[in-house]
Amino acid sequence: MIVHSKVRGVSARALGQFAARAQRAAGVRGEVDVLITSSAELRRLNRRFRGMDTATDVLSFPSADGTAGDIAIAAEVGARNARRLGHRAADEMKILILHGLLHLAGYDHETDAGEMARKEVRLRRALGLPAALIERTAEAGRQNGTRRNAGKRRRS
Repeated sequence: MIVHSKVRGVSARALGQFAARAQRAAGVRGEVDVLITSSAELRRLNRRFRGMDTATDVLSFPSADGTAGDIAIAAEVGARNARRLGHRAADEMKILILHGLLHLAGYDHETDAGEMARKEVRLRRALGLPAALIERTAEAGRQNGTRRNAGKRRRS
């Protein structure tokens, strides 16, 4: 766990322990390094490796050298997402780690017809993480007798 940008209420040690548990749960073999850094750094990485000149919350970099790969997380974006979604920043960092691990495991939510999303929901529950925005919105709609389209929370 490499922390360049601290997030209030988030322990690097606790995130490292969670990352190890989540890695086992996701079936990711090999070494995984996680970088918590600034939005500016994530934007730079996104531009360099994906050709997208925008900040994002998480990026995954699979490796071909026997390690699983690397995950980079934007501290500010994660903290902002946590406030918007109504959960702790530590939980959002864990959600982003899990999301990144699933990418390292070969899942791609942009092309897999929901396979990654279903796997992420199962693992969130197993790991004691809050429900995703789309799950909570769907549940609220069922409770209110209405249907709402929450949209897709995009992560790469």
